[in-house]
Amino acid sequence: MDVEIVRLNHGDDALVMRFAEDVFDEPVRPDRLAAYLHEPGHFMIIAVAEGIVVGQCAAVIHRHPDKVSELYIDEVGVAPAFQRQGIARKMLDAMFELGREHGCEEAWVGTEPRNVSARALYEARKEPHGPAEEFVMYVYRL
Repeated sequence: MDVEIVRLNHGDDALVMRFAEDVFDEPVRPDRLAAYLHEPGHFMIIAVAEGIVVGQCAAVIHRHPDKVSELYIDEVGVAPAFQRQGIARKMLDAMFELGREHGCEEAWVGTEPRNVSARALYEARKEPHGPAEEFVMYVYRL
């Protein structure tokens, strides 16, 4: 089955309304998707097979006054039936290209220590800037 890698732009919301299970963490809300795609510096790449979204990668540009611009890879998800076929790698490649086109000099992504599949994907890339870093994350409800 052919899988097409597609960059979403503002107005492409309808392309994401048919998606395979476990591509997103939660159901996609059209209003949130529209706001996300409308926001400058927010990017989404999807993988589509037979009209169904089977993978997604979302990222945001972080610009700093004292550091280079960086692309934060916020989400990478591929439906279980489509994993281990290179789809996540292709989406990351497309997202890194978008980052370069928008002046980013670095990209970063985090995952849980126990997420062996994600870690294998990220560690297999040729250009990591070093070993995985340890960090602690705090989440605040606003």
